[in-house]
Amino acid sequence: MDLDRALADGQFQLDFQPLVDLASARIVAAEALVRWRLSDGRLVPPDEFIPLAEEIGLIVPLGQWILQHACHVASTWPEHVRLAVNLSPVQFQHPGLVSVITSALINAGLSPSRLELEITEGVLMQSDLGTVELLHQLKALGVRIALDDFGTGYSSLSYLRSFPFDKIKIDRSFVADMDSRADAAAIVQAVASLGASLGMTTTAEGIETQAQLDQLRAEGCTQVQGFLLSPPLDERGFRALLSKETGDSLAA
Repeated sequence: MDLDRALADGQFQLDFQPLVDLASARIVAAEALVRWRLSDGRLVPPDEFIPLAEEIGLIVPLGQWILQHACHVASTWPEHVRLAVNLSPVQFQHPGLVSVITSALINAGLSPSRLELEITEGVLMQSDLGTVELLHQLKALGVRIALDDFGTGYSSLSYLRSFPFDKIKIDRSFVADMDSRADAAAIVQAVASLGASLGMTTTAEGIETQAQLDQLRAEGCTQVQGFLLSPPLDERGFRALLSKETGDSLAA
């Protein structure tokens, strides 16, 4: 019941975590991350309330709010900075998804090319619902499509053949094990090489150490994201980070 009232009461907020391009050492995008702050100030972790929001159907109006608010915020950023938004498998079952995304872009005055929609394998497993066709409709709008948590599912490679993704995101579990397990390092190297061969951006998530960053740069990853570079920031904090960004490398 608290969750059902949270949207009407304005208890949700967005944080933004930077994605840094390794070649230019510039912030080139930010992932919008929803937070639920209770009336007493306590934060409920997303992994606790997102599954429940999906179960009770709240994820559709919540997802609409996220898209609208995030696009509005991103419209104030420099033109080279994109916005990344996660889409739930439940949202893909809603027939008005394309209209919701189109409306959010128009109302915010945000160019479609500056919006990246991140989906997981759970979305692609709904092939019987015409998911690939829907992805093509979204791509026709001019938005970018990223495959999130790449490598954690059973059919990720086959999905790369069925849809031309713009980006693949290397799951943080592989990044965390790079320096202790040869197989994790080999997978990261293979994904980076695969992305380069297919003309796709590769983003490594969960960067926490300088050693991880150096290895990802050596392996040819395109972008990185993680607490080493910056934790998720509220609107004001992220805007301040952008404003003070200089030629000095965030990833140095």
